Amino acid sequence: MNSLISVRNFNLYYGDNHALHNINMDIMEHEITALIGPSGCGKSTFLRCLNRMNDLIENVRLDGSIVYKGQELVNSKVNVSALRKSVGMVFQKPNPFAMSIYDNIAYGPRIHGVKNRSALDEIVESSLKKAAIFDEVKDRLKSSALGLSGGQQQRLCIARALAVEPEVLLMDEPTSALDPISTGKIEELTCELKKKYSIVIVTHNMQQALRISDKTAFFLLGDLVEMDSTDNIFTKPKDKRCEDYVTGRFG
Repeated sequence: MNSLISVRNFNLYYGDNHALHNINMDIMEHEITALIGPSGCGKSTFLRCLNRMNDLIENVRLDGSIVYKGQELVNSKVNVSALRKSVGMVFQKPNPFAMSIYDNIAYGPRIHGVKNRSALDEIVESSLKKAAIFDEVKDRLKSSALGLSGGQQQRLCIARALAVEPEVLLMDEPTSALDPISTGKIEELTCELKKKYSIVIVTHNMQQALRISDKTAFFLLGDLVEMDSTDNIFTKPKDKRCEDYVTGRFG
């Protein structure tokens, strides 16, 4: 299996605060990689580095290397719009736009130049199907997306990310605002999506990491303490701090 994203000696600073220390990891194609660790340990910060979302924050400085499909993402003249098309993002709280369900999905393709109505119709239907929500919304595509339930809104946001045909999907605690039934649907969907996409998910839910991920990376205070197959991380971690975290002794 090929490494899709290769991270070497990567550091991130917020002004004088050294937030991520010398991170090394490989993210593989068609796998779900879970990032776990207590609040404030750097996992969401790291996730946002993978599509340059941290560019939006003042005084951020990066060094080291993140190579995605042969392209260096750190301190290079990356076409950020093209990168974010290829590396999509789903946030913690569902954030549908205040427009129709149809227009939410068509938004990205339109920005990238798709104007043909039948092509847009096809993209909208296909993206909603991939996000396992088409049957629930097919009769109300012209209705506001804000009328959907929280779980439906999050699946809509996943469909919106898929509409521009990314290769990688970054998910920042995508189920933390959802009820158990909606959480189950998103987890099921995520496992289905890895057949086509590579997924990196930040989660506080140990059971979720165990249920859906292939690899797990444990972060603590800006360090990547341990990364291994999810089975190994949860059954025979090498580092005592990782063992203490996954067995619930702290965090």
